Amino acid sequence: MTGVSQLWVYLQTTPLLGLAATLIAWEVAVFASRVARGHVLANPMLISIVLLSSLLLLTHTPYRAYFEGGQYVQFLLGPATVALAVPMYFNLGRIRRAAPAILPALVAGSLVAALSAMLIARGLGASRTVVLSLAPKSVTTPIAMGIAEQIGGSPSLAAVFVLLTGLTAVVIGPGILRFTRVRDWRARGLAAGTAGHGLATARILLLDETAGAFGGLAIGLNGIFTAILVPFLATLF
Repeated sequence: MTGVSQLWVYLQTTPLLGLAATLIAWEVAVFASRVARGHVLANPMLISIVLLSSLLLLTHTPYRAYFEGGQYVQFLLGPATVALAVPMYFNLGRIRRAAPAILPALVAGSLVAALSAMLIARGLGASRTVVLSLAPKSVTTPIAMGIAEQIGGSPSLAAVFVLLTGLTAVVIGPGILRFTRVRDWRARGLAAGTAGHGLATARILLLDETAGAFGGLAIGLNGIFTAILVPFLATLF
C-alpha cells in the first residue's frame, strides 16, 4: 500500500495522471457499453465522466492536476469536430437539395433552444447569470463559453450546461425521435446537431453517415445563428 501511495503522489505531479486516467476510463466505459449492448444509459461519455469524477473525489486530486494531462485529450476535440466535414463532403448533393428547408429549420431550432432554456430558468427563479449562461447550451463548448462571457454569463457554467445538454440529447434524443415518428435521417441529423451539438452528432454518425453529415452542418450553422440571436435575447432578460 505504501508503494501504491507513493506512485499516486508521483503521478499527481506529472501530466501522465490525467492522460492515463482519461484513456483508461474511456476504455472501461466502451467495454461497459458493449456489455450493455449499446443501451442509451450506458453511454461511454457518461460512464467516463462518472468514473473520472469518482476517482478525483476519492483520491482528493485537484482538477488542475488532472487537467495537466487531460488537456492533451481535449486538444483532439478540435480535429475530431473538423473531421465531421468528411461525411458532409460525401453528402454535399443531398445538403444542397435540402438547403431551402435546412436554413429555416436551423434558425427555428437555435431560437427555441436558447429561448426555452432562458424562459424555464427564469420561471424557476434562477439568477440572471444562470439564465444567460444557459442561453448558448446547445452549441459547442468554445462558442458557448465565448457567448456567455460576452453577454454577462459565466463561461464555466456555460461549459457545464453544454456537457449536460449533449448527454441529455444522447440519452433521450433517440426515444423522442421515435415517439414523434421522425424517420428521415437528414432530419434526425439536423435535430442531433442543433439540440445536442457534437456529442449527439457523434452518436448518430455511428448509426447513419447521412445523419452525421447533416448533424455536422447543424453544429456549425447553429453556432453562427446562436451567436447572432443570443445577444439580442439577453437584452430581454
